[in-house]
Amino acid sequence: MRKSVNRPPTPDVMENPGKEPTLQELINIELIESGEKERLMELLRERLIECGWKDEMKALCRAFIKKKGRNNVTVDDLVHVITPKGRASIPDSIKAELLQRIRTFLVSAAL
Repeated sequence: MRKSVNRPPTPDVMENPGKEPTLQELINIELIESGEKERLMELLRERLIECGWKDEMKALCRAFIKKKGRNNVTVDDLVHVITPKGRASIPDSIKAELLQRIRTFLVSAAL
């Protein structure tokens, strides 16, 4: 399983048995346990490739590395510089499609 640089790990409800999980944590757990989260991630990957977003991010990374020098850039530097640009440039249509899929899942899961 890949770990994200920008997101905390999935909460483990059993770590703090006295603490009630938040709605967001419950939804996240249900998405993971059902396998829907992985399906959504795959859909997102496909859509981002189709619209050229992935190539755009590669180009931004290459330009940043060229500007700073190959030996002067770390992965953390790239993540710090590219993440805000990447998030801002995701097309609204992709965001809307994913949001609709999540809503449909929540209705079917009756959360």
